[in-house]
Amino acid sequence: MSPRAPGLRLPRSWLALLVATGLASGLAGGAAVAWLEAGPETATVAGSAPAPTDAVPLNRLTVAPLVARVAPAVVNVAVLQASPYAQNPLLRDPYYRFFLGVPDEALAPRISAGSGFVVDAARGLVVTNHHVVENARAIAVGLGDRQVEAEFLGSDPATDIAVLRIPARGLKQIPLGDSDRTRVGDYVVAIGNPFEVGQTVTAGIVSALRAPSEGGPRYVQTDAPINPGNSGGPLINMRGEAIGVNSAIIAPGGGNVGIGLAVPSRVTRQVVERISHVTLDR
Repeated sequence: MSPRAPGLRLPRSWLALLVATGLASGLAGGAAVAWLEAGPETATVAGSAPAPTDAVPLNRLTVAPLVARVAPAVVNVAVLQASPYAQNPLLRDPYYRFFLGVPDEALAPRISAGSGFVVDAARGLVVTNHHVVENARAIAVGLGDRQVEAEFLGSDPATDIAVLRIPARGLKQIPLGDSDRTRVGDYVVAIGNPFEVGQTVTAGIVSALRAPSEGGPRYVQTDAPINPGNSGGPLINMRGEAIGVNSAIIAPGGGNVGIGLAVPSRVTRQVVERISHVTLDR
């Protein structure tokens, strides 16, 4: 039978220290378990407020209510324009056309498309771009599933704003906001008819506020996707106001690269009121 190991004896002070340490460890572990089980809603850091767990409620992570309110006021603009070939007197001669290889069909009028929006429902006033309706022989405005003929009231090439009038029956309008209060970083929505695919909604932010160049107007720059066909459509803030009229894009490859330019609503209001002789609601 092997000898028994001698027992280890500790002073009473050491025993008391071990008991106290074990008790403290148990309390700390229990507190940690309680903190984990409580979840992030009640978890706090010493000396700080509870950490937010739902900064943006899920029912607000959508612009659908905003779009439903303003989209009926956005229109498609179809324009009948003379062919550029028809402006050349030489090409009106069939012999020259045959010699130059220009088919007769090239002289036929062409149809282009853009966007616009109603700014005064009672009077049927529609805003679009000057370059959309320039040299138009006829203009048709698409409202949902119906089209109406539009009257050209006038345009301002310097600001690229044009004003049309359509029959004021059951129209919705988008108010012009104050573009001077627009800030870089504001959320915006663009609505239009890109590439003639039908009404399309895109979203982004105000990327910059560009100063005038060569005497032209200021521009609101946005990264909300804008493509050919969006011209003349509204750039809308989160209050449902148009703070710009989509007018141009910087597109080295011919498509959207996230740099769209809109004519500020302050400039738009001045042009519309001057052409229509109507004071728009504020």
